[in-house]
Amino acid sequence: MQSLKPLVPPHRRALPLKVGTRGSPLARVQTAHFLEILRKFCPVLRGMDVFEEHVITTTGDAVQDRPLAEIGGKGLFAKEIHEALAAGKIDFAVHSLKDLETSLPDGITLACTLKREDSRDALILPEGVEIDPADPYAALPPHAVIGSASVRRISQLKHARPDLSFTLFRGNVGTRLQKIAAGEVAGTLLAYAGLRRLGLEARASAVLSPELMVPAACQGIVGITIRSEDKELHAMLSGIEDAEAKAVSTAERALLAALDGSCRTPIGGHARVLEDGLLQLTGLVARVDGSFLLKRTITGGRAEAQRLGAELGAALKADSPVDIFSDA
Repeated sequence: MQSLKPLVPPHRRALPLKVGTRGSPLARVQTAHFLEILRKFCPVLRGMDVFEEHVITTTGDAVQDRPLAEIGGKGLFAKEIHEALAAGKIDFAVHSLKDLETSLPDGITLACTLKREDSRDALILPEGVEIDPADPYAALPPHAVIGSASVRRISQLKHARPDLSFTLFRGNVGTRLQKIAAGEVAGTLLAYAGLRRLGLEARASAVLSPELMVPAACQGIVGITIRSEDKELHAMLSGIEDAEAKAVSTAERALLAALDGSCRTPIGGHARVLEDGLLQLTGLVARVDGSFLLKRTITGGRAEAQRLGAELGAALKADSPVDIFSDA
């Protein structure tokens, strides 16, 4: 994050600035954090009522009883937000970057990425279940039923534990935790970043290493979109962009774009900056039933993030069964 000089707010526009967000508790917390950062690095905004929050219900939020692939695929948590932005109803929008499609609509730009939270997944079991950190999956009873809507998580867990079965789990973090407490399933998997942002990290029975469970591309990163023509707002947001988050998200989104899978395709992507400053990117492709899983890693300079993602994605796609990438 660039913090050497105060940000300059946009002067030639009507205030307040309208920020769009989904209505889940996690989305609202992420939006509040983003606005707090803006005020911190733009002193003239402190104490001023210059932001107006607009809660937008997306298709992904409204339909909870079906898998995402059945109700429209990619971009279900952003479509209505994009429309509000394009229509000028909001000035910028706050997204969980993992939910944002790699190819944005014409006129919409990803203007800023914020510092990454913890990128790992968390295994959630009923309270009181003992777990071995060295082998967290061993805590799951034989033939247990796991709740999840993520084909990425299902495929990796099924590959490690073929005996497990799965049932659809949708809803916000609180809803899913309530289902676990009610004993509806033996466990679930959630993004650890979301638990941390909501102050619920203690509910993680185990935090899974990226080697054990490759995260979703851009998991734990918040991205801000604006209208492409809004150069003034883009300039303001550039002052709070986190350089490391930009590099890893560029690599991970390039990986996704190269694989071009549907919501039915289990894909994982995780980049990290190593101690020597190089960028390491791991990509994963799998079958939902866990019968096929291919994972590879590539390393290069941070300035090569786009190329690394594209190269690794192309290699994974070339060595995977063609039907894995079918929408059928």
